[in-house]
Amino acid sequence: MFPIRDHNPSNRKPVITIGLILVNVAVFLGYYPELSSTPAGLARLFDSWALVPAEVLKGGDTHSLITSMFLHGGWMHLIGNMLFLWIFGDNLEDQLGHVGFLAFYLVAGLAAGFGQILSNPASQVPMVGASGAIAGVMGGYLLLFPRAKIDILFIFIIFFKVFTVPAWAMLGLWFGLQLFNGLSMDATGGGVAYWAHAGGFIAGFALMLPFWINRGAQAFWARTAGVPPHEEAQYRFGQSRIPAVGRPKNAPPAVTRVLRVTRKTRGDNPWSK
Repeated sequence: MFPIRDHNPSNRKPVITIGLILVNVAVFLGYYPELSSTPAGLARLFDSWALVPAEVLKGGDTHSLITSMFLHGGWMHLIGNMLFLWIFGDNLEDQLGHVGFLAFYLVAGLAAGFGQILSNPASQVPMVGASGAIAGVMGGYLLLFPRAKIDILFIFIIFFKVFTVPAWAMLGLWFGLQLFNGLSMDATGGGVAYWAHAGGFIAGFALMLPFWINRGAQAFWARTAGVPPHEEAQYRFGQSRIPAVGRPKNAPPAVTRVLRVTRKTRGDNPWSK
C-alpha cells in the first residue's frame, strides 16, 4: 500500500522537485556498479559520504550531513523516496518558490540528520537516503494542506484498489508510525532511520509555520479550505472499448463486457462540496 498521487497538481513548474529527483537518480546510477558487484568499494564510498553520527560529533565528515541525502541503499529505497518527493514536493514548491523550496528541503534534511545523531550519538552505523528531507516536505505539506486528497494504491496478490484519504490522516498516521518504531527499535543497530524521519517531519512543520502565519494562518485555510487551489481529479468507471463476443444460444450467462477505470477532472473547485 503506497501513495500514488495527490489530487492537486501544481501550476508552477516544479523544476527544483524534478531537479532533486534527477540528481538523486544520477548519483545512484554513478555508484550502482559498486553496489551490485563490489561491496568493499561501496563500503568505502559510504564511509566517505554517508552520515556517521559519532564521526560528525567529533567534528569530522560534516559534509556528510548534505551528501548523505543523495545516497541510497538500493532501487526500492530510491524509488520509494522519489515517489514521495514527487507527490508532495510540487505543491510546496508552488507556494515557496524555487529557491525557497530548495532551502526548505536542505534545512529539513539537516534537521533530520541531527535527529538521527541525537537518537544515538555514539553510532558508527552510516545513514543514507533522502527520506529525512522528504519527511520535512511532508510535515510542511500537512500544515498547509491538511485536507488535500491523497490516492493510496492497495495491492494484495492480484487484487488492487485505489483509496482516497485526506492528507492529515495519511501523514499523521505515517508520523505516528515513525515515532512508534523509533521508540521500539534498538537505536544501536542498523535498519530504517526512524528518528531521522521524525526529526525531518517536525522540522518541516516548524519551518513552514512562519510562512503559514504570514499568509494569515487560519485565514489561509479559510481561503483554500486546506487544499491546494487547483482542480481536483476524480476516478470514474467507464465501459471498455473491447467489443462483446457472441456466444451460443444455449450457453450459460457469461460476462461479455468489462469495466475499466478512467480518470476525469472536475471543473468545479475541490472545496465546492
